[in-house]
Amino acid sequence: MSERPRIKKLGKIILVSAVLCTSLAGCKKKAEAEEDNSQIILGFSQIGAESEWRIRNTESILEAAAENGIQILYENARQKQENQLQAIHSFIISQVDVIAFVPIVETGWDNVLQEAKDAGIPVIVVDRMIKTADKSLYAGLIGEDSFTEGRKAAEFLVKKYNSSKPDEPLNILEISGTENSSPAYERARGFRSVIQKEPKFRIIHSESGDFLRSKGHEIASKIISFNGGLSIGQNPIDIIFSHNDAMTWGVLDALRENNIHATTVTIVTIDGERKSIEALTYGAINCVVECNPNTGPKLCELVKMLHEGKPIPPITYVDGEVFTEFDSFTKFAGKGF
Repeated sequence: MSERPRIKKLGKIILVSAVLCTSLAGCKKKAEAEEDNSQIILGFSQIGAESEWRIRNTESILEAAAENGIQILYENARQKQENQLQAIHSFIISQVDVIAFVPIVETGWDNVLQEAKDAGIPVIVVDRMIKTADKSLYAGLIGEDSFTEGRKAAEFLVKKYNSSKPDEPLNILEISGTENSSPAYERARGFRSVIQKEPKFRIIHSESGDFLRSKGHEIASKIISFNGGLSIGQNPIDIIFSHNDAMTWGVLDALRENNIHATTVTIVTIDGERKSIEALTYGAINCVVECNPNTGPKLCELVKMLHEGKPIPPITYVDGEVFTEFDSFTKFAGKGF
């Protein structure tokens, strides 16, 4: 499904889940809902709609909120931390019951989280980790284990190249996510925790693609143009490790435009879009590490617990699978988003 229809669908979901809303800007505040004191109001700040994963993550949360009778005040930060800080301020002013947000970067949240704490509003961090001087500023984190995702990506490579000779180096191009974001840092760290034990693997170039398809395309196109092919100087690129599917498809776009067949390089990606899993069947991608975007149901459970005055776990991970070229393709049926 293209991004435009998905975004239109989000608008419909928001109208359903944000009960009695006539528009995002006109959502009723808590003071206007005094007649129903039992209804939970959740302020939710998403970082944007930069990928199919992010769109599905938002859908999951809005759908689950509607199913659980939770009113949502939803804000799209459009990839800017200042927009998120403003949104969280507005949630505090509106006296929501719980705040949940997907942090664009790891730092810079202490002041606004202290304001929420002073106002008696618990905060749940979603999808990405943050660094704070005081961990009591937020109730807990729900999301994926990015370190394990990076490790699983590297473990596939170890298996695939198990029989290769130690003296034949395998050159890796890494396209990482947004700088100073926890998924980018942890996926890189998990990946290196495995390959650094295998001398045959060498990361010869690593560059941030900001989790964007356009940036993945830009990086690959630049490398191909500058080096006259898929290489860094005299070193051919054997493996591409991409931190998300959006950037991976940008790379595939660039390969196709330059008449380079995807099967000439091993591609490992993280996310689990349906089209990426399907690409395993025709060899365009070799391994997909799933990052499950469907955090909504579990997030709503945590929101209800906090509303009832109960503590929540410090970290709640959402499980994901690994799909590879070694699997029976019947495993892929119905998988992805």
